[in-house]
Amino acid sequence: MVSSGMASQLLMDPKREHHYKVEIALADRLRNSSRADRKHLYTSVYEELFREVPYHPLLVLKSQGTKRAELQELLEILRPFLERDTVYAEIGAGDCALTMLVAPHVRKAYAIDVSETVTRGASAPNLEVVISDGISIPVKATLIFSNQLMEHLHPEDARDQLANVFAALEPGGKYFCITPNRLNGPHDVSGGIDDVARGFHLREYTNRELASLLRSAGFARVQAFVRIRNFQTTLPVGVVTALETIVGCLPRSLGWRVSNLPILRRMLGIQLIATRR
Repeated sequence: MVSSGMASQLLMDPKREHHYKVEIALADRLRNSSRADRKHLYTSVYEELFREVPYHPLLVLKSQGTKRAELQELLEILRPFLERDTVYAEIGAGDCALTMLVAPHVRKAYAIDVSETVTRGASAPNLEVVISDGISIPVKATLIFSNQLMEHLHPEDARDQLANVFAALEPGGKYFCITPNRLNGPHDVSGGIDDVARGFHLREYTNRELASLLRSAGFARVQAFVRIRNFQTTLPVGVVTALETIVGCLPRSLGWRVSNLPILRRMLGIQLIATRR
């Protein structure tokens, strides 16, 4: 439920109120759908969202250009994993801005998304845009990357997609997954309105939960990736899950504030690297 104070805040911003109502309704359609229906529903609900909310941040960023600094940071994060013979696939590529930056550094780059609208216009010599059903990964790759994607999947589909990611990777290939941590959320249109995600973040995870899902999909090795300013490293996933456990024991409001402290937000942000052996 939206509190009366929050409802008033929504009414003060008609665009946000409209976006909130449209996304919540579409997200409920996904949450209550069958597995078979979702094979086509991901594409249709996102296309409907972009029609109903033409000022959606993804479309605005597409027209204005995603912030260069954010893209550059993602490229720097990925750079150690990019080689001339790398076949790179980005799931949930959105406007493909990052995939286009990565493309010159690899042999082949695939941009996979459910929406033709948001990917329209993407172009690079070795870039291929692939429209999928949101679950299948119809390519073979040595490095698969997703940023702000896992939270958009129906929980029933998350396992299926991770199994498909595992199958799409060549032996020795890596899946690098970035997704927001539930402890300092919600991170979708519900932020500042609801206590839990009610929009297109169908489920927000913790490091522990996602690491467990990755292992159940067949990945034998899962590491945490941490970047603080220009320093970045991998850590045993147990380090960040132990930190999560401590924060999770705090009362909800205190835990939320603590987990949003800049250093802890960086440490707890879910950035997991799973390797197929």
